[in-house]
Amino acid sequence: MIQRLSTQQPDFSTKLDTLLDWSGVATEEVEKRVKDILKDVKTRGDEALLEYTARFDRLDVTDMSDLTLSPEQLARAADNIEPTLLDALKQAAARIRAYAERQKMESWSYQEENGTVLGQKITPLDRVGLYVPGGKAAYPSSVLMNAIPAQVAGVGEIIMVVPTPDGQVNDTVLAAAHVAGVSRVFCLGGAQAVGALAYGTQTVPPVDKIVGPGNIYVAEAKRAVFGTVGIDMIAGPSEILIVSDGDSNPDWIAMDLFSQAEHDEQAQAILISPDAAFLDAVQDSIERLLADQPRAEIIKQALANRGALIEASDLDQAIELINTIAPEHLELSFAKAETRLGQIRHAGAIFVGRYTAEALGDYCAGPNHVLPTSGTARFSSPLGVYDFQKRSSVIQASPQGAAELGGIAETLALSEGLTAHALSAGFRVRDYQSKGDT
Repeated sequence: MIQRLSTQQPDFSTKLDTLLDWSGVATEEVEKRVKDILKDVKTRGDEALLEYTARFDRLDVTDMSDLTLSPEQLARAADNIEPTLLDALKQAAARIRAYAERQKMESWSYQEENGTVLGQKITPLDRVGLYVPGGKAAYPSSVLMNAIPAQVAGVGEIIMVVPTPDGQVNDTVLAAAHVAGVSRVFCLGGAQAVGALAYGTQTVPPVDKIVGPGNIYVAEAKRAVFGTVGIDMIAGPSEILIVSDGDSNPDWIAMDLFSQAEHDEQAQAILISPDAAFLDAVQDSIERLLADQPRAEIIKQALANRGALIEASDLDQAIELINTIAPEHLELSFAKAETRLGQIRHAGAIFVGRYTAEALGDYCAGPNHVLPTSGTARFSSPLGVYDFQKRSSVIQASPQGAAELGGIAETLALSEGLTAHALSAGFRVRDYQSKGDT
């Protein structure tokens, strides 16, 4: 059900590359369909949204007001869920907010001796769009993780879109939107919802950035509108990589692997250990515990498709593999794991020690669970407040500074053949010199 690999196998590198390869990119057919939907939404606006909602969500309405949820409706949804669930949402939100507050970038400046001031101005985005999956894949935790950093950043308006197939509304998702301070919610999904957020319609306002997970059509739509708006990332299937010294509880490790494998059949769950007997024990735990899992078939397929138990020669080699794989979630389930943090260069989120289950990060630890996948942790980072802030450079030249900088700029501009650049800087140089202030 789950393949066994060893770093001692002569073809291990080839097998690892095959294991890590994810070819879930959009086909030409998907690309064309998404392109047509986006063009239609851009051209016809609300009319197109109503038609696609009827076609894909089987929800036949005649006015966009029927697809718009007010803050009062979000508040009522919060009242409808179990008090213990609402309390859990609030506790998770408070922890996410406390962590996000520490990520805020601040404006700064400094003055040079000649009076020139240089600095950086931090400004929040005006409006962002949050895509939330609907139907079977309803994740209120993702609402918190995407909306709260935007709110902490100071974003003026947070627009959420969520499909409601057959008119089914998930009260927990709406309650999470209420707790997280979402401004407005539209019952829209798919590529058409992404198009509405990117281009705006008669009812849906255009946003500056779109964040949140979705299916292949949503991912392709986000890719297509990038440039018109910003996006968070193009996320692949969920991943977990666990490194253990062999002294961990094998049942715990098996369930940690399940925790990501249950997302979908393309999720990836990998365990690396230098202890072959421990790998055997985890395999036994997998086979014994799987039958009791409600999502057993999904887990079984995920482990068969992209799972692996890998025997490494030692922990040093395991660390090397971490940096090769660059996992979304990394569990370090071994003694004194914190001493190895300095060796890890590529991972979305790192869970240190035997007691730190990845699931804590998914829901309530505080750091964001929107993480780079498919090896992109080599060059990208978790979603955070900084993704909802932008930086502007500030330059204020004094007369003396304009003369000093202008001479340098003039020389460089002439070397590039840009005469107007040179004269623009040079005029101010000569003005300063003519006043005898040298």
